[in-house]
Amino acid sequence: MIRTMEIGDYDNVYALWMTIQGFGIRSIDDSREGVARFLRRNPTTSVVAEEDGEIVGSILCGHDGRRGCLYHVCVREDFRRRGIGKAMVVHAMEALRKEQISKVSLIAFTKNDIGNAFWNTIGWTERLDLNYYDFVLNKENITAFNEAS
Repeated sequence: MIRTMEIGDYDNVYALWMTIQGFGIRSIDDSREGVARFLRRNPTTSVVAEEDGEIVGSILCGHDGRRGCLYHVCVREDFRRRGIGKAMVVHAMEALRKEQISKVSLIAFTKNDIGNAFWNTIGWTERLDLNYYDFVLNKENITAFNEAS
């Protein structure tokens, strides 16, 4: 079952994130407070996938009124290749469409071979015509990468 994520899902979603090898978790943005702030701003667009009452997938999804963005798209390893990831993306995209968002982007680390193959398989286009830049406003918002297997 795919449904809208609520802050009450945080502990189970965070536990899922911790099982994903190579997953980058930010100390502030991905804290309970950071995710609660994100969900308040975007109450209808983030999703979780549940099976037998257990969260097996999630997407943080939001928009700025112009463009949507997908963050932290993941499916538990033993539930992959069953259409859960694609179903979550479709659910999130429909929520964005209802909010009149016409374009959606995401960032996938170049070393994330599984993720990049997934995006290519479900019809997303890799952009080669732009450079991605960011500027760190809060140096305490540190990204740590999971070593879990």
